[in-house]
Amino acid sequence: MIHYHGTPLSGSDQAQLAFSRRHAMVTFGTNKKTELIVELCQSFCIDNGAFSAWKKNKRFDIDGFASFVEKWHRHPGFDFYVMPDVIDGDSSDNQRLRSQWYKMVSSEIWNCGAPVFHLHEPLSVLRHFTKAYSRICLGSSGEFAAVGSQSWWQRMSEVMNVVTDELGRPICKLHGLRMLDPTIFSHLPLASADSTNVARNCGIDNAWRGSYAPSKNETRALVMMERIESHASASAWERGADITQNFQLFG
Repeated sequence: MIHYHGTPLSGSDQAQLAFSRRHAMVTFGTNKKTELIVELCQSFCIDNGAFSAWKKNKRFDIDGFASFVEKWHRHPGFDFYVMPDVIDGDSSDNQRLRSQWYKMVSSEIWNCGAPVFHLHEPLSVLRHFTKAYSRICLGSSGEFAAVGSQSWWQRMSEVMNVVTDELGRPICKLHGLRMLDPTIFSHLPLASADSTNVARNCGIDNAWRGSYAPSKNETRALVMMERIESHASASAWERGADITQNFQLFG
């Protein structure tokens, strides 16, 4: 499993050194240190920034995002990007946006992207994705927005039964948006996941106490990253099991 850490880290350029030999998710529209981070990290993926724009009640700049992907998609460290999506939209809204995106970009760029299946959308959309794309992003939304809640796990159980075969193996690569938590990904057969947990918390001083607490954001980030990366995703999904007790791989 690839652990993509959200960017940038709190602090100066020095703090970004924690990304050396690690994997990063750079976000369009909110990251001023992209140039530095992509040269430091082992590989990176690109988030479209739609969630950040939605949270700030801003219009998503689809043209700007197209230019951003065009700039970075041939970098040797680039893995994939998250296709534009409507965070609070229904399946029709997102289908229209994907159709618009398909007409905007080259086939080369289109093939580098991964669509987002929002958990509140019909499972029929997900079934189509497994046949049409080699990688799918899973986004928590609507009544399933709270990652790790009981309703979220119940929905994820339905999702896993669609995207895995009779042996619980993924039909295509799965990326968990906001799922870089060992208590989450260690029970799911994800190829990758991301989170801004390290970026948000490495700079909060009152979270680091005691005489041996690291003082530099870079060191704090390294500690958090190492703890997260010591866990891997499950190799398969156990159909019919209680999702909260799917301990094929102990975290």
